[in-house]
Amino acid sequence: MSADSTTPSHVDVIIVGAGLSGIGAAYRLQEQCPGKSYTILESRSAVGGTWDLFRYPGIRSDSDMYTLSFPFRPWTNRKAIADGHDIRTYIEDAADEFGIAQNIRFGHRVLSASWSSEAALWTVTSQVGEQTVVQTASFVYLCSGYYSYDGGYQPEFPGLSSFEGQVIHPQFWPEDLAYADKKVVVIGSGATAVTLIPSMADDVEHITMLQRSPTYITTLPAEDKIAHVMRKVMPAKLAHRAIRRKNAIITIGFFQFCRRFPKAATKLLLGRAKRQLPDGTDMSHFTPRYKPWDQRLCIVPDGDLFRTIRHGKASIVTDTIRSFTPTGVDLDSGEHLDADIVVTATGLQVVAFGQLELEVDGVKVDPHNVYVYKGLMFSGLPNFAWCVGYTNASWTLRADLSSQYVCQFINHLDAKGYAFGMPDPKGASGQPRPILDLTSGYVLRVAGQLPQQGTESPWTIRQNWLLDSYDMRRTDLDQDMVFTEKSKVSVPA
Repeated sequence: MSADSTTPSHVDVIIVGAGLSGIGAAYRLQEQCPGKSYTILESRSAVGGTWDLFRYPGIRSDSDMYTLSFPFRPWTNRKAIADGHDIRTYIEDAADEFGIAQNIRFGHRVLSASWSSEAALWTVTSQVGEQTVVQTASFVYLCSGYYSYDGGYQPEFPGLSSFEGQVIHPQFWPEDLAYADKKVVVIGSGATAVTLIPSMADDVEHITMLQRSPTYITTLPAEDKIAHVMRKVMPAKLAHRAIRRKNAIITIGFFQFCRRFPKAATKLLLGRAKRQLPDGTDMSHFTPRYKPWDQRLCIVPDGDLFRTIRHGKASIVTDTIRSFTPTGVDLDSGEHLDADIVVTATGLQVVAFGQLELEVDGVKVDPHNVYVYKGLMFSGLPNFAWCVGYTNASWTLRADLSSQYVCQFINHLDAKGYAFGMPDPKGASGQPRPILDLTSGYVLRVAGQLPQQGTESPWTIRQNWLLDSYDMRRTDLDQDMVFTEKSKVSVPA
C-alpha cells in the first residue's frame, strides 16, 4: 500500500524519531519554516525515544537537564540530574503543548529511503505492522540517534548457557524482575552500571560491579542551587537561557581542561573520588587506562555510587571473565562471584543512519564512504541530515543547532529557487577520522561502518557548543555545496 488513512503520502519534511531530537526538530520547523508540512515517523508506540525505551532501575540523565532540555521550553523540575520518567513526561508535554503530537505516526519502522534527482524527492518506505507504507518527501531528517533499538552489545561469554540464574540486558529490563535479597553482578563500568549499582543496592543481598577496566567517575549535585536562585529572581525563559549557558560553559571548560592538561585532570578526578570512598580503597579500581574525556565521563548525582560503596552495600571487582558457572562467574584471577542475577551492562550497538538502506539515484550508499558536513549533512546525499549530538556535552545542545541549520537550509533552497542541495560529493581532503571522536569500545567496534569526518571545517564535528553557536548564526549556506535549480527537475506541486 502507498499510505494509510492517517499518514500523508507526501510532506515537505520527514523526521525519523520522536525522541528529544525529533520533537525539537519539529518545533524548529514550525517556528522557522511555518509553511512547510512534516511528519514524524516513530517505530515505537510512544514519544520519548531513549527515555521510553530504557526502564531499568534508576535510569536518569547523564547530563544536566538545563542543557539536555529544549532551549524553548524551560526545565522546571528541581532535579538537574533527572529520572527517566520525568524526562519522558517532559518530552510528551512539549509534543502536546506545541501541537507536534498530531504529526507523529507511531508504529512506523523506517526501512529505506531512496532519492531521485529527477523528481527531487525521497521515497521513504516504512513497515507498519504487516503492511508497508510508502511516502515521499523533499527532505529527510534522521533524529533517531546512533544506536540500535533492537538490542545492545552482548559479548560472547564462555559457559553462559550453564548459568542457572537470570541474565538481563538493561535495554530490555523486565518489569517484573524480582531482585530483592538476591546476589547481583553487573558487568560493565559505564553510565548504566554506575546508575544500577546505587539504585538496586538497598534491596539486594549484595551487588558487585564487575569491570574489565575502570571509567572516570565524577560527582555532580542532583539539584543546581544556583539555578534555583536564578529561577526565583528571573522570568522563567530568561532564567532557563542563562542557566543553560552557564552549565554549557562549565562543561566545555572542563572538557578543554581535561584535553589540555590530562595529568592535572586525572589527579583532580581521582582525588575527588578518593575523598568519597572508604579509607584504604584500592584506587586501581577507579583509575582508567586512558586520559580523561578520551571516553565519556560517568556522572553520579550527589556521589550516590561512592556512598553505596562506603556503606558496604556494593563492591567493585576489576577482572576478566574466565567462564560462567551454574552459580555465578569464574574470573581469570581465580575468584568466583556468586550470582542469582547477572546484568550485562556491556554497552550499546552503534549503527549508522538508523540502519536505513539509503539509495541515491539507484546507487546504494555505503555510510563509511561519506563525509560529515557541518556535523549533520553528508557528501553526495541531497536534502538529507542526521542529527548527531555532542559526545562531550548534552546531546540537545548540538541537536538544536542542527535543527536550526536544517531550517536555514530549507529556507535557502526556496529563496534561491533550488530544488535540492548536497555537500560536495568528493567530501573532505586529507586523512579521514571517525565521525565519533571517542575511544570507547562501542565506537571502535563499528568505526569501519560509520561515516567519516575530515580535519578542517566544514567537514568536521567540532565538540564546542559556544563556537558552533557563533558559527551557526553566520554560517555560509553555499560553502562546499552543490545545488540544482527547480527548473531542471520535475518538482511536485
